[in-house]
Amino acid sequence: MQQILDFLKLLIANNNREWFAEHKDLYIAAHDEFIGISERFIHDISLFDPQARGLQPKDCIFRIYRDTRFSADKTPYKNHMGVYVASHGGRKSMRGGYYLHLQPGASMMAAGVWCPDHEKTLLKELRYAIYDNSDELEKIFAAKHFRKHFTDFDKSYTLKKVPQGFPTDFEHADWLKLKMFCVMRPLSEELLASPQGWSTIIDACQAAKPLNDFLNYTVDEVLGY
Repeated sequence: MQQILDFLKLLIANNNREWFAEHKDLYIAAHDEFIGISERFIHDISLFDPQARGLQPKDCIFRIYRDTRFSADKTPYKNHMGVYVASHGGRKSMRGGYYLHLQPGASMMAAGVWCPDHEKTLLKELRYAIYDNSDELEKIFAAKHFRKHFTDFDKSYTLKKVPQGFPTDFEHADWLKLKMFCVMRPLSEELLASPQGWSTIIDACQAAKPLNDFLNYTVDEVLGY
């Protein structure tokens, strides 16, 4: 993975089309390595979660080119490489899956459901599922294997108030405020370079499977999967 991180460090310092064109060979080498990593990621996840079976890297890897049409930041390339493993669309899937993100100083593994703004119904139904089955979610979060890698949902995207229709004194009101339901595990460059780095990533994915199963019960009902 070091070749990928080294390329991304150079790209961050030279994020323009001219530099990228002149160093396309570095990108191709890094991208080819990431394809290999993604193949292994999909395969190893498929050993414990059937939803990964049959997926190909081309279905799951995100493009490095940024869509700058509606962004104040006009840099043309992302500063990371990412792959999302989930059935019904890979990187485009609404199902809870497994995400590997390589970025200098900010690499991570994540799992769960990311709800885009246009999926209002899915977001609402996931909140109802969490409210009605909070005891089950508590058990998932309390499991020893889960606690080895995660603590709680990521709180990066949240509402200021509890959504309408839910009691404000609910014990886990902070869960209902969330706009996405994901857990994340940071991956240091030291860990990624170590002999146990890969096994740690896959172990974290396996620890997150019960959460994905919980969320996907609702996702499948709402979207008809």
